[in-house]
Amino acid sequence: MAVLRGTNLACPFFVPLEILNDGSWPHPSRLPLGAGWTGNCRASGQELAASDTHIREFCNLGYATACPHLPQGRDWDAIRFSVARAGREQVAITFVCELDHAPLEHGKLVFDLASGAWLNPHPDPRVLRLANCYLETYRARQNGPFSSDRRFTDSRFADSRFAGSL
Repeated sequence: MAVLRGTNLACPFFVPLEILNDGSWPHPSRLPLGAGWTGNCRASGQELAASDTHIREFCNLGYATACPHLPQGRDWDAIRFSVARAGREQVAITFVCELDHAPLEHGKLVFDLASGAWLNPHPDPRVLRLANCYLETYRARQNGPFSSDRRFTDSRFADSRFAGSL
């Protein structure tokens, strides 16, 4: 398994689908998205199933330069998330998009708990998709243990506007 250096990063081409709560990671809350996730890969431009090995060693961890699917020309190697502020009405998440361990883009996304929507959604659906997963695991930790049947079902990502833009 790849070495996790205590950073919250995720591969920008990873399409998380379901929280993987099978006990296979020693400290799942330290993973980039706050838990291990199953999912697919969009590195080729098409969403394809990722093997269990890829999920565990590359997709969930970012900086997967040994991954055979990682494109040579890419915007970012990884996206880092952290909770900047959490209150009863909103959760603010900071993000940093990195290439070769250097920050290229950063910002703050604010999620309104009452409306269940981002107040300032990021224009790139890769960042928004991963931020949603990070937020989901954060909120689940605040509300108790994960259930193995939790699925990421944000209908905004079924929207055809995002189909070719990842």
